[in-house]
Amino acid sequence: MDLVFSGTVIEWRGPAPYYFVPVPEQQCADIHEVATQASYGWGVIPVEARVGGDAFTTSLFPKDGGYLLPLKAAVRLPQRLTTGDPVRVELTVRL
Repeated sequence: MDLVFSGTVIEWRGPAPYYFVPVPEQQCADIHEVATQASYGWGVIPVEARVGGDAFTTSLFPKDGGYLLPLKAAVRLPQRLTTGDPVRVELTVRL
């Protein structure tokens, strides 16, 4: 399943700051349709993503009925992405 959306970088404070892009509601609904096929446990969904010119693999984290796309430092830092920055995401859910 391939999805394209725009979002805003958010920060999740913890022992170390983590950065995510919330997946919009419509795309979350699409992902929910294949979640049982795609998830390998704990509700996480393996994906391949592209932000800017950088492609990477990760897993969507379930949060409040939706999903968060983690932004790896290897993607975020070269693009100088920080909290509040708009991003365009290309996402492939790996079934």
